[in-house]
Amino acid sequence: MAVSVRGLYFVVTLFLGSFFGSVFMLGPVLPLMLLSPAWYRWITDRIVATWLTLPVSLLELVFGVKVVITGDGFIPGERSVIIMNHRTRLDWMFLWCCLLRYSYLRLEKICLKAALKAVPGFGWAMQVACFVFIQRRWENDKKHLENMLDYFCDIREPLQLLLFPEGTDLTENTRARSDAFAAQNSLPKFEYVLHPRTTGFTFIVDRLRKGDNLDAVHDITVAYPKNIPQTERHLILGLFPREIHFHVRRYPVASLPSSSSDLESWCRERWAEKEVRLRDFYSGQPRGFERDGVARVPPCKSELRVALIKAASLLYWSSFIALCFTGLWMWAPFRVYFLVMVGVFMAQQKLVGGVELLELSCHRYWKSMAADGGEKNKVLDGKMQ
Repeated sequence: MAVSVRGLYFVVTLFLGSFFGSVFMLGPVLPLMLLSPAWYRWITDRIVATWLTLPVSLLELVFGVKVVITGDGFIPGERSVIIMNHRTRLDWMFLWCCLLRYSYLRLEKICLKAALKAVPGFGWAMQVACFVFIQRRWENDKKHLENMLDYFCDIREPLQLLLFPEGTDLTENTRARSDAFAAQNSLPKFEYVLHPRTTGFTFIVDRLRKGDNLDAVHDITVAYPKNIPQTERHLILGLFPREIHFHVRRYPVASLPSSSSDLESWCRERWAEKEVRLRDFYSGQPRGFERDGVARVPPCKSELRVALIKAASLLYWSSFIALCFTGLWMWAPFRVYFLVMVGVFMAQQKLVGGVELLELSCHRYWKSMAADGGEKNKVLDGKMQ
């Protein structure tokens, strides 16, 4: 199949936006991390959110993708864990179409494979955004998750953490492995979802609850009624989804089971519900989670506001990319800064392992300094008494 001009435009625009954005928008803010990780996180979350609107703008304005959202909504600004079925390798990006309407993109963090942080541009931006990179080995991931979640709790910055309990996207091979797991554990076989891995989910929910940084769990089911772009290759070929449907269920933290074992069972029950929901979705006509296609809770942004955000994003990022090329062509100091920042991102990856790890180290330093200062004050107060 031939490469599509539309597909190349989409992928190249996203890459250049993330690459130049990392260098020229996020790069100048990096020193703030050394002085105040909390303020650095506040600023960079908002800068990254401007880029997250770009895929939404391209998908909906340029390629005409229709987005349908049904079920419950989000309370704007609430802190949540988002769990979603992993139908394709691109679900995480398509979800931004939903979050732009119902939440704030600056709040979103994603649990994703550690190998992605090494991708120039995309990976650099995800590091600065403090996404949670995992190795898929629990003995290594547990401590890292603990450090990341405790950091978010310490700085009191609201977050909506997206994770895919299935661990991978739905294909014939992964379905076969899921069926084998089901047979070994006397579980029913699924056709539309994979059996979830519950260890990470329960750990994350428990840790955020203990840190008083969780308001709800959002269970989102995603489906593609007309065509399914399984991988990035489909986008390069110009095979964009014609429609994306999201069904949202919101569970307040007070309604969740308190024990880890009960929380694991709760997660499995949600996946059994997804299987039934998706079977009904794909067997019905017209395909939809709710035939009227209307959410029970209205979005926090009007469609006019969403349309203005998308138009502004497309205009801004197109101009920004053009200006970056112009600066590199015409201005020597611009080129020097560009090369220095590219070197910084590549060097820190080798030396530290990622910008988000450096951020955690800075936070631990300032936290220990504050603790030492508190101890000294207690000693001085005792002497004065």
